[in-house]
Amino acid sequence: MLFDTIAELIAERTDCDVADIKPESKFSDLGIDSLDTVEVLMELEDRLGKEVELNQKVETVQDLINVIEGRE
Repeated sequence: MLFDTIAELIAERTDCDVADIKPESKFSDLGIDSLDTVEVLMELEDRLGKEVELNQKVETVQDLINVIEGRE
């Protein structure tokens, strides 16, 4: 479910097809820069009703999932 939510947000921001977004997809390959990553994170916080502290660099969708789930 978390992956699906992230993939939908990325697809909305980049006009990528959700089916093309995989856990191992790098944000840079999807056209997401560091500012976009922060904005995606803020939107996720709103959707999840949970604050997420991004205290490390995330490069892939799975990295972001790990941070949100506390598996840094």
